[in-house]
Amino acid sequence: MAEHDEHVTPEEAEEPWSEPDEGRSGLRDPARAARSLAAMAMSFEALALLLAVVPMRMILDDATLAIMVVLVLTVVCIVLAGMAKRPWVWPVGAAVQVVLIGCWAIHWALGVAGIVFGLVWAYCWYVKVALGRPPKR
Repeated sequence: MAEHDEHVTPEEAEEPWSEPDEGRSGLRDPARAARSLAAMAMSFEALALLLAVVPMRMILDDATLAIMVVLVLTVVCIVLAGMAKRPWVWPVGAAVQVVLIGCWAIHWALGVAGIVFGLVWAYCWYVKVALGRPPKR
């Protein structure tokens, strides 16, 4: 028989409902939700960039520059996804989008991908800011 029978009495149990804190969003950890969203966005961008390697080889006569840029940006996206807890990830992520849009000079498809992922990153940043504000009630 166990020495300590730990029974939770009704007085010790967590209350089923308490008034929410006005300074928090409805999430338990809004900052973690924003970080997770950023990591997912960067992961999807890395995957999309990797998928761009084969078409760049087929479309361009000399795809060396395009492939090198895409691979470097892919590594940067993977690193940013892994370091999403750091506050500097947000501006660096925005810089990645600007660089990808600048790749329009290599091929217009890379620029379009930069615009699309730039909009995704802007939305992620908007969600991060919105989660940091108190909820509207």
